Amino acid sequence: METNRGHFQSGEHLTNAHGVRVPDTDHTLKAGRRGPSLIQDQHFREKVTAFDHERIPERAVHARGVGAHGTFRSNGAAAGLTRAGFLQAGVETPVFTRFSTVLGSRGSADTPRDTRGFAVKFYTEEGNYDLVGNNIPVFFIQDAIKFPDVVHAAKPEPDTEVPQAASAHDTFWDFVSMHTEAQHHTMWNMSDRGIPRSLRTMEGFGVHTFRLVNAEGETSLVKFHWKPRAGVHSTLWPEAQAIMGNDPDFHRRDLTTAIDSGAAPEWDLGVQVFPDTPEQVFEGIDLLDPTKFVPEELAPVQVIGTMTLDRNVDNFFAETEQVAFCPSHLVPGIDLTDDPLLQGRLFSYLDTQLSRLGGPNFHQLPINRAREAEVNTHQRDGMHQMAVHTGKVAYTPQGAADPAEVPWHPGLVNSPGADKGVEYVPGVLIELPRPVEGVKERALAASFDDHFTQVRMFYRSLSEVEQAHVADAYSFELGKCTMPHVVDRQLGHLAVIDTDLAATVAENLGRDTPQADAGATVQDMAPSPAVSQVGDTWPVDGRVVGLLVCGECDIEKVAAAKKAVEDAGMVPMLVAPKGGLLQGREGLMVDRTPLTAASIEFEAVLVGDHADDLPRGLRNLVGEAWHHGKAVGGWGDGAAFVVDAVPEADAGVVQATGPQDAVDAVVQLLGEHRVWDRLAKAPEKDLP
Repeated sequence: METNRGHFQSGEHLTNAHGVRVPDTDHTLKAGRRGPSLIQDQHFREKVTAFDHERIPERAVHARGVGAHGTFRSNGAAAGLTRAGFLQAGVETPVFTRFSTVLGSRGSADTPRDTRGFAVKFYTEEGNYDLVGNNIPVFFIQDAIKFPDVVHAAKPEPDTEVPQAASAHDTFWDFVSMHTEAQHHTMWNMSDRGIPRSLRTMEGFGVHTFRLVNAEGETSLVKFHWKPRAGVHSTLWPEAQAIMGNDPDFHRRDLTTAIDSGAAPEWDLGVQVFPDTPEQVFEGIDLLDPTKFVPEELAPVQVIGTMTLDRNVDNFFAETEQVAFCPSHLVPGIDLTDDPLLQGRLFSYLDTQLSRLGGPNFHQLPINRAREAEVNTHQRDGMHQMAVHTGKVAYTPQGAADPAEVPWHPGLVNSPGADKGVEYVPGVLIELPRPVEGVKERALAASFDDHFTQVRMFYRSLSEVEQAHVADAYSFELGKCTMPHVVDRQLGHLAVIDTDLAATVAENLGRDTPQADAGATVQDMAPSPAVSQVGDTWPVDGRVVGLLVCGECDIEKVAAAKKAVEDAGMVPMLVAPKGGLLQGREGLMVDRTPLTAASIEFEAVLVGDHADDLPRGLRNLVGEAWHHGKAVGGWGDGAAFVVDAVPEADAGVVQATGPQDAVDAVVQLLGEHRVWDRLAKAPEKDLP
């Protein structure tokens, strides 16, 4: 008897779901190599639709997330670039932001090495606008038709459903080593950017190039950036592994705690601006290639406003889980480009919401509704319809209705052709007319072909200690692979990028020194210091400082230390041998005991006097914090306790006479995030 086993994976050639052989599954059908993707591409729509509906109701990607409400305040710097109302001077707009990991399920941990989503919904007076980005400015692939493939490769392998929320396995490295366009994104992910310390210290990028249109119809191309005011800060890999075991909810807890404590995180929104030329190329960089970014040294980021997240959600499911972002949700003054990845996302995101949220009325859910703008459509019925529509007519134009009941609608606006300009009406979304021509084919422009130059530039822009972290990350990830030919193929790519990096990773894996891929082209670009996290100083607002004190401590000095931490804008966490109020003192509630405290919770650790009475476990906590490059120290005999607990009393070890001096020294050290000189001396692989 014939069974269905293997029926859909039989035959020698790739076909569509109806058994028709397809010639190409790596390129969408376009109107010219640099033109827009065509909706008639049945293979693309079938492939992505099947992928979008694989999981119900959890998101297929970005399932693990956390969200918060806030406000965006425009400074008016973009007023000359766009007629978008929310970007005019002094305008305040409610926002909802969702951060997420890409690979893990809803129940996975917050801190694996992974790309992070950074999606913001602006509830503007002209309708909702969604800026859906990542914490990495480049993507794995250049064409959206490959999106199901790269996610399938990175997700748990289908035969065993392992590993969870991890790229350290065969299928991922097989895919990215076969598709060299993925090398750039992979390098960013293997850097410290792949393991953010906090969502509050995570940079965001719109990834694609967008088009802004001002009131005169003039256009510019832009890339969007979210710059955390607390600075970009990451976690060490051994630290991230400890966090996953100690507190898998670390990032979401950190964000909600910061907001509840009054340390509302802030990000500046900025744009890189480029002339809107027919070529859409800037300094030799194709602006339509989502695997490329433009170094800030070539195009500085201009700040156009600031987002503050100051309110946590009331219900995780109703808000964070049901929020629906779509890159196609635009407002007047912001338009799209023909980036082939962006073109596919315009279809995929909307299609995904239909599956996850039960049909076409997901926009009626409270978290998705247009709050500041009126909604008037002729869309009717469908699953989960929550509106009660009235009247006889549900179409436009309306000749049968009472003229007094016919609202003005954008369908009555005439838009002249591209050769005559555009008649812009306030509040009306009119797509910019642009000529489109070319051969209908599945291909990409030749300017997309360089897959290595920017990867080398990014790696060589990092500090020495950051480069060491990259080598360790590749060694860990490839060390988890069981297929030697996959490892050797990836090592060959690393040899193209940097021979020293390739040799280090190969030695760590016990493999022969790799030869660079024959035929791979790579050029040298000037480094971009802006991508490094080392060398600048940042505010310390919201940083968590552990205060380790014993039961017989000087209570007044503990109170002074707690106040000094709070006055500096940081968050104190009191660690003592027993819970409850420390010595019965109001305002000194113990947050952690030796059984619940962990060094990974703190950006810095200070020890109070009478430290000899502290349990041995807290001595280990101080030593672990030191190994992770954190500021540690104390006042009184607490300073001696710390010196005894660490291998070396370097410049990151604070020895103070009083609590105020200790906190002041910590503030200076935390401005650089970590004690980088210490980490440069001790490679990450030597850390506990």
